[in-house]
Amino acid sequence: MNKMKTFGLLAALTALLLFLGQAIGGQGGLIIALVMAGGMNFASYWWSDKIVLRMYNAQEATENEAPELYSIVRELAGRAKIPMPRVYIIPEDTPNAFATGRNPEHAAVAATVGLMRMLDRRELAGVMAHELAHVMNRDTLIMTVAASLAGALGYLAQFAMFFGMSRSDDDDGPNPLAGIIGMLIAMIAAPMIQMAISRSREFIADEAGARLTEDPLALAGALRKIESWSKQIPIHSGSPATAHMFIINPFTGGGIARLFSTHPSTDERVTRLEALAG
Repeated sequence: MNKMKTFGLLAALTALLLFLGQAIGGQGGLIIALVMAGGMNFASYWWSDKIVLRMYNAQEATENEAPELYSIVRELAGRAKIPMPRVYIIPEDTPNAFATGRNPEHAAVAATVGLMRMLDRRELAGVMAHELAHVMNRDTLIMTVAASLAGALGYLAQFAMFFGMSRSDDDDGPNPLAGIIGMLIAMIAAPMIQMAISRSREFIADEAGARLTEDPLALAGALRKIESWSKQIPIHSGSPATAHMFIINPFTGGGIARLFSTHPSTDERVTRLEALAG
């Protein structure tokens, strides 16, 4: 059921991309959008992990360089019966972590320096179990593809805004009104579809990670700490387009921005974890 829901949402993003391409450039725009969608998906499948890790200046760590983190990930990967992922350290003081990679055989987990400093071993294991749950469920690929499609929609909308749209003499030409409507839809629907994918996956990863460690309260405590410290110590690298990958959104804003959050509220996540522990 989760796979069907996810594929349906990804199909909706792709359809929206094609619609906006048609609205902006007629048949030519449709072809451009189709090529863009295919190219973005292909690039996401093969190179998204390298791109994101480079974006956050993540450095691969050996067991000697990060013995506690490495041993936790190795133990959890063994429990989960997946290959040992590569382990990366992000030089940021804000506490956070993410997983990436197209499948369990090509996965990587990354933790910030701040996360390793501020959490105890139980809490750190809870966070890493959550990230490995994403790897087990192949959420890393799904979410990077969703982000790529949403990003392509954003670029198309910006293109239309800056270069404008004009109707040609033939019926297949671009429609200015449809283009304007398409831009509005892209700006609102694309992030909301991406949010729907991410939010459902976060709850699933919380539960799967808690079952992997058999310690739901450790993850609950870690989430509380990460949210609190993230507000005080902002992240300095990366982009909000990758916020869905982290265990807690490091770019959280207030007001209307919360309506488009890619993560459920921490209170709701903690409540579910406490119920699981009970």
